[in-house]
Amino acid sequence: MIEGIELIGHCGLYCGDCIRYRSRASDLARELLCELHNTEFGKYAAIKSSSVNQLDAVKEFEHYGECCEVLEAIVALQCSTPCRTGGGCATFSCGVLTCCREKGFDGCWQCDEFEKCQRFESFRAIHGDSPRQNLRTIRKFGLDKWVEHGHKCYIWQ
Repeated sequence: MIEGIELIGHCGLYCGDCIRYRSRASDLARELLCELHNTEFGKYAAIKSSSVNQLDAVKEFEHYGECCEVLEAIVALQCSTPCRTGGGCATFSCGVLTCCREKGFDGCWQCDEFEKCQRFESFRAIHGDSPRQNLRTIRKFGLDKWVEHGHKCYIWQ
């Protein structure tokens, strides 16, 4: 397999650009949660947040539990297998993948209906029109040349 092709999703998104795929953020969040647990930081935060001594108080520690919930959510986002080789996104059921499999397609670029397909609307908030732009690029240059011409995964990139 040509390097990079296994990272191109059926929808045209590139797993190599994805925050979820092999993200150090998830590993670091897991490591931090472990360290906080091992040092019993929650108890420390409870005492510091409720201290009556103004010089000793850290009121932000009132939100320690919420902070841990966010870290747990970051850990849960991690994906270690690209959707093409792993059978879809690790964190949700993908209608695009299901559709491609039903139609016998390697990806949406083989479908004449991808420009109007409503399955892409769920991507819009985070990915904008990148999936469709990438599918057009794959059609134009081919799958093996896409990596050189592809669009970024997220609207903020």
